[in-house]
Amino acid sequence: MYKIQTLNNISVVGLDRLPRGNYEIASEMSQPDAILVRSAKMHDMVLPASVKAIGRAGAGVNNIPVDAMTAAGIPVFNAPGANANAVKELVVAGMLMAARNIAQGWRFATGLSGEDPAISKEVEAGKKNFVGFELPGRTLGVVGLGAIGVKVANAARALGMNVIGYDPTITVRAAWALEADVEQALSVDDLVARSDFITFHVPLTDSTRNMINADRLRLMKQKSVLLNFARNGIIDDEAAVAALDSGQLYAYVCDFPSNLLKDHPRVITLPHLGASTSEAEENCAVMVADQIRDWLENGNVTNSVNFPEINLPRAEGGYRLAVVNSNVPNMLGQVSTDLAEAGLNIIDMLNKSRGDIAVTLIDVDNPPSDEAVKCIDNIDGVLSVRCLGCE
Repeated sequence: MYKIQTLNNISVVGLDRLPRGNYEIASEMSQPDAILVRSAKMHDMVLPASVKAIGRAGAGVNNIPVDAMTAAGIPVFNAPGANANAVKELVVAGMLMAARNIAQGWRFATGLSGEDPAISKEVEAGKKNFVGFELPGRTLGVVGLGAIGVKVANAARALGMNVIGYDPTITVRAAWALEADVEQALSVDDLVARSDFITFHVPLTDSTRNMINADRLRLMKQKSVLLNFARNGIIDDEAAVAALDSGQLYAYVCDFPSNLLKDHPRVITLPHLGASTSEAEENCAVMVADQIRDWLENGNVTNSVNFPEINLPRAEGGYRLAVVNSNVPNMLGQVSTDLAEAGLNIIDMLNKSRGDIAVTLIDVDNPPSDEAVKCIDNIDGVLSVRCLGCE
């Protein structure tokens, strides 16, 4: 029986992917095998030694101490792309709200008073203050062409916009999904200088923090629009407000309200709604639950932010060992030697590494004894070893 602790409300649709005959799920639990989390901050948590995996039902993992988990040999899974459509729709809505001054017009309309004829007269007099512009022919710059960025770029093309994108680490899969006429920017500065709208779909790291600052704002076209539905901190908010006040920026739309932003007449702030749809929450929960289950039961790794991707079909009649170790020379040799000394024959084996971590999946012909597993666990550099299906 695997024990799963939930730190936040996780969609039942996702939890149902974990068969209750093999999984116990609760928000309060001792010695869990895995933890499912959404927004709960885990940096100050002391995790029991029983934890074998953490699953984030979303894309960002800033609330999880990933480096510490890596050092402990614990994979951190996330759900990239599961909320992509939800975020894409909000970005499109943000562009329309900014271009057509919808928020400002709404505030004006809700402030009207008097009899209907008087309201009608005031509307006709006031609507000239909210004249906007249309999207076709405008250029959208997309920073980050992962699952979300690709959907945003393709949606903008469907609306008749020109699109340029920047992502030095774009994957082949993402490139195939991208509309062919999306143009590549040579750098962030190149993208900033050529865009009427700029949207960000990158994690918050040292290299992306304050990616848009006063210097880059000066490169932007007059009356351009910034959109941030990725992470707070990617845009220097004080510099953005200064650019709005000077007229350099036309509008700033973001998912991260603050005292600086929430009352500014040219800022639209939303309460972190990017992935807040029932469909996105279900998709995230399903994806991360499937990944946690595959790791616990088979040792396979999909969509981990700190472990290598690895997938080895189970050998018929075999018994699987999942070994996590430091990525140093001669680890496989030592493990193989211990298995041979225990009289175990290797049926199939796969080894993958990522940075300082390596994962080896080994199918052997007989159940490894506790002593054999302990010998492998005692190898210098082995972080964890599990026998799957050896009960």
